[in-house]
Amino acid sequence: MRDLSYRKDFPLLNKERTIYLDNAATTQRPKCVLAAESDFYEDHNANPMRGFYPLSIEATDIYENSRRIVKQFINASSEREIIFTRNTTESINLVAYSYGLTNIHEGDEIVVSVMEHHSNMLPWQMVARRNNATIRYLFCEKDGSFTKEALDSVITEKTKLVAIMHISNVLGRMNPIEDIIRRAHEVGAVAVIDAAQSAPHAKLDVVRLDADFLAFSGHKLFGPMGIGVLYGKEKLLEEMPPFLTGGEMIESVTLEGAKWAELPHKFEAGTVNAAGAAGLAAAIEYMDSIGFDTMRKRELMLTKRAIEGIREIPHINILGSKDPLDHAGIISFSIDDVHPHDVSQILEADGIAVRAGHHCAQPLLKHLGVMSATRASLMFYNTEEEIDALIASISTVRRRLGYGD
Repeated sequence: MRDLSYRKDFPLLNKERTIYLDNAATTQRPKCVLAAESDFYEDHNANPMRGFYPLSIEATDIYENSRRIVKQFINASSEREIIFTRNTTESINLVAYSYGLTNIHEGDEIVVSVMEHHSNMLPWQMVARRNNATIRYLFCEKDGSFTKEALDSVITEKTKLVAIMHISNVLGRMNPIEDIIRRAHEVGAVAVIDAAQSAPHAKLDVVRLDADFLAFSGHKLFGPMGIGVLYGKEKLLEEMPPFLTGGEMIESVTLEGAKWAELPHKFEAGTVNAAGAAGLAAAIEYMDSIGFDTMRKRELMLTKRAIEGIREIPHINILGSKDPLDHAGIISFSIDDVHPHDVSQILEADGIAVRAGHHCAQPLLKHLGVMSATRASLMFYNTEEEIDALIASISTVRRRLGYGD
């Protein structure tokens, strides 16, 4: 296990501007990611796949090598199954518009869990409205778990698609997606996995999971903003129409129509984010150099320290499981009589960055009986001292607002 010298890899963390505990929203970037983007623009900047001159060939090689690194990262069967997008939201919308509108029909059912981020809920509501299909919601228990009875009641012979997140961005709970994917396949449905939160915390293997579609964002796993990934089984992607049309996603165009390019370029219209892809590849290689085991060990230690400390404070309610193992570094909580925005402002005054609100998961919070919550989300580069500062600051919130305790 490497020591905490890897914290020095992150320039912003060394500026001592803030204690950064908003990692579920976006992580910080190590120097190697910043260097990869800078190197592309300084030494290889050209439009990939559109020129036979050296710069364009170099740019193409960098872009396609990034695709190979992503393919290895999630153990996909082919680079043709790796589509670069802007983020998880765009990836899921691509599936909704290109697969959903084409394959889901009147009378069909779509299963969506109540804990989904809005980006894995709203696209399926759109498909259901347009095609006269029905959405059936999978409700979790208060700790975020799903019962077998709940699964069996909503995944039926009418189910054509199941949309489920791997790890909740509110509760930190890792869902049993292998079981859910298996259940979906038993009734002939496809499974769409939102892996935005799990990609930086769990080793993904799409072949073992047997996922039909899986999406994640670069900026949540130490990569650049504006680059995301959609994995799809090659057979499904082959049958899907393009999501966007225009340059680069065609093989030929006539006044009457067009013939689409081969995978994966059929789904990558226009000038691609080659520098972002290079940064994402660098982020994945950086994660590999540390190792998931090391990252998980530190995250669990920090999460346990935070949860145990926060629980000792009166009037605090932690959402989800009582077991730190079920939180993946995410701790959402409410404080009696205090609005989460006030909590976050008080913590900000103490130099601590957290997030407050509904976390793009309003149906889940309503299901849990709260309107909003404060969320502290940890990463392996956080320190015990930062966790202790978080606990100390939270313990003063009610007193600083005049409640006297």
